[in-house]
Amino acid sequence: MGSISGLLVTVRTAKQGAEMVSSKHGAPYIAEISTLRIHTDDLVALGVEDGGQALLASEHGEVRVTCKVTEVPQGIFFLPLGPVANTLFSAWSTQESGVPNWKRLEVTLAPCKEQGKESNAGQREEA
Repeated sequence: MGSISGLLVTVRTAKQGAEMVSSKHGAPYIAEISTLRIHTDDLVALGVEDGGQALLASEHGEVRVTCKVTEVPQGIFFLPLGPVANTLFSAWSTQESGVPNWKRLEVTLAPCKEQGKESNAGQREEA
């Protein structure tokens, strides 16, 4: 069990779109934007089970994510755009385009010492 490195790519998911119609502060939306899609071999190297939690970190921030095995390239992680992903990017690092580079951020992923249900990025859960 240890940390691994890779590239983060942010995406939009159909479930994210459906859930944001109801509420961007609801538990289903927050769960979706906190779910990292990852290759099965990466998850094994990380030592985390499918559905387990890990800490995803860049030079700009760190968030807790739920790992979901998906058919993606090894070493590339996918996280929905939103407040959780935003924590990992710098608004000042735009390579003169004015827009953060959402498609290839170097990140590390480490197992969470404590598995539990927590909100990310200041998001609140509605009852």
